[in-house]
Order: sequence, then structure tokens, then C-alpha cells
Amino acid sequence: MTKFFKYFEFAYLFIAAFFLFESVRIWNVERNRAYLFLFFVGVAIFMFFFKRRFRKKLEERNR
Repeated sequence: MTKFFKYFEFAYLFIAAFFLFESVRIWNVERNRAYLFLFFVGVAIFMFFFKRRFRKKLEERNR
């Protein structure tokens, strides 16, 4: 089960990379939407580290 959580963590990094790409792509066209995508990049990176810390705590508790 922890392997599933580990892969799911990296999905957040993939999502962050996608939103970063989209924000760079539309920066000159729709600046407000690009800022929204940058906000989602921040949230996805935060969720990656949050889930990673939570998973490690769970693994230590199960030992």
C-alpha cells in the first residue's frame, strides 16, 4: 500500500510540471490565468512534501 502512496506523491510533481508548462506557454496571452496556474504549481509542490512527510510518519509508526 505504501508503494501506491509513493507513486501518488510523484503524481503531484507531474501535475506541478504540467501547470508550470501551461503558465509559461500562456504568459503573454492570459497573464491572470498564468498566475492561477502558478498558484496551482505551489499547491502541488506543497502537497508533494506534505504527503511525503505523512507517508514517512505512517511507515515509522507501523514498524
